[in-house]
Amino acid sequence: MNTGELEAVARSLVAPGKGILAADESAPTIEKRFKGIEVPSTEENRRAYRDLLFTTPGMSEFISGVILYDETIRQGSADGTPFTKVLERQGIVPGIKVDEGTKALTGFPGEKITEGLDGLRGRLPEYRSRGARFAKWRAVIDIGDGIPTRYCIEANAHALARYAALCQEAGLVPIVEPEVLMDGGHTVERCEEVTTEVLSLVYAQLTAHRVALEGTLLKPNMVVSGKLCPVQAGVPQVAEATVRTLRRCVPPAVPGIVFLSGGQTPRQATEHLNAMNSLGKQPWELSFSYGRALQDPVLKAWKGKAASVPAAKEAFLHRSKLNGAARYGKYSPAMEEAV
Repeated sequence: MNTGELEAVARSLVAPGKGILAADESAPTIEKRFKGIEVPSTEENRRAYRDLLFTTPGMSEFISGVILYDETIRQGSADGTPFTKVLERQGIVPGIKVDEGTKALTGFPGEKITEGLDGLRGRLPEYRSRGARFAKWRAVIDIGDGIPTRYCIEANAHALARYAALCQEAGLVPIVEPEVLMDGGHTVERCEEVTTEVLSLVYAQLTAHRVALEGTLLKPNMVVSGKLCPVQAGVPQVAEATVRTLRRCVPPAVPGIVFLSGGQTPRQATEHLNAMNSLGKQPWELSFSYGRALQDPVLKAWKGKAASVPAAKEAFLHRSKLNGAARYGKYSPAMEEAV
């Protein structure tokens, strides 16, 4: 796939009014989600839950792409249709999570590195043959006493750039996800400082690795206060700090920014996205790539019961619609109740 084709896929993922559903939870993560609704995390339950999401009528009006997990890209709908085909028939682009999770960074207490580069070049063509057109790799940066160190940021930035270059070689659009975590008691100002350093080093590495930025998307954290910080930044402050940071660090060649929701509630994630899109035109599309912020209401409505599937689909469509409105800065709290 040439740069023009990569750019076309990237731009389709940030089409006006649309964003990405992150349904790429690893087995341990989805087990935690299911435990919260008292559903056993069996392969069939995981398949049935993803089937519920991917067959929601009308989702393609607000969802442009779906990030799948290795297990999920090999599964299919109840009638045997592969999930990638179920999505493609709705005009939704299938993607795949390709990292192998975070591990302790040796010699740097409290810091992590993402693994999965070994053998990645060999894995990517198989994912593409199964229908994936984009990929995702998540790096994790924690804020605490004496961290993050510059070495940790550089090590993760280098891995993200290597992954991105391999994806483009295989004809996949890389979503680059350097997540500055909102755990801890840091201020919104400290989050802005760290996010600025992280993004600056990530783009230096992407350039050094000759990654075509036009054929990439960025999936960053929003600039927020740490969860334990006694003073929580309000919605306007988060929006202004986040956009200011992005304008300083992200080249305009990047087609779009698809935010992660992190530890935010579904409503917070929508309000913050809406506020950013209310600040006027930016060099890139400001969109979403939400996991929990789209799925929490769905899981609560479903609870593993076949009879609850229609209500769960309705909850998913409603949350997707609200985030679609936030893409235009047209979301309002009154829309929360208007199911």
